[in-house]
Amino acid sequence: DLDRCYLLYVPPGYDPAQPAPLVASYHGWLSSPNTNRLLTGWSKLAEQKDFLVAFPQGTSFPQRWDSGSTWGVSEVDDVQFFLDLLDDLTALAAVDSSRIYVNGFSNGGGMSVHLGCEAADRMAAIGSVSGAVVELEDCSPARPLPVMAFHGTADPIVPYEGGPEPGWLKRNVASVASAPNFFVGAPDWVAAWAENNGCDTEPETIPPLGDTRGIRYTGCDKDAEVVFYTIEGGGHAWPGGMPLPFVGKTSKDIDATEELWSFFQGYSLVDQ
Repeated sequence: DLDRCYLLYVPPGYDPAQPAPLVASYHGWLSSPNTNRLLTGWSKLAEQKDFLVAFPQGTSFPQRWDSGSTWGVSEVDDVQFFLDLLDDLTALAAVDSSRIYVNGFSNGGGMSVHLGCEAADRMAAIGSVSGAVVELEDCSPARPLPVMAFHGTADPIVPYEGGPEPGWLKRNVASVASAPNFFVGAPDWVAAWAENNGCDTEPETIPPLGDTRGIRYTGCDKDAEVVFYTIEGGGHAWPGGMPLPFVGKTSKDIDATEELWSFFQGYSLVDQ
């Protein structure tokens, strides 16, 4: 019973007679759809590649996502919002329902993972950048789901190795919103996802690129690979995107948006 909204980017080359892929990109905590659009550059890439981009809007103050039991708004069901958003979009535009891809930054990255746990049958692949993943114990995707993730080793907000939230974060947000008590480390949740996908235990090494090193889990059920890029010295940032103040280095050696789109193109629900 809540009014919810999202920003929809439609590229100039969009043909309403031809179903288009859809990327849904979730903003971070204390952010907005338009800020996320500027941060990620998804609309610029969509203009070149002719796909639709939805930038959903969170709730409450600060705006955030119900990405787990320790961080959210009790009266909000953001999984249902995602499903309603898809229904609304498919009535509004020609959406290729087999090529729906979800990603997000920070709290939005955690929401992307949460949606992967709860609604894997509605999306072909997901991505997470500096993802604030707060729980994974009850994650039971309906099918093997491909994932690509990015995280900086010097992230001052969502620690790379996980653990309790930083003290300064707890002190500064406790007065305006509940903060998560614990973040799941990026290497840990990525490895757990690869295990759930039935991938080989030992990942392949991706050749390093500047400050970026990566691993790829292959041999997965339904070929649902899991790719993880580590940004050495990287902060709480979107690699290749708009730099944010006070949160550390933004890598320019890799473009997360372009890498995610390239990864997404390998997957379709029709093939899975």
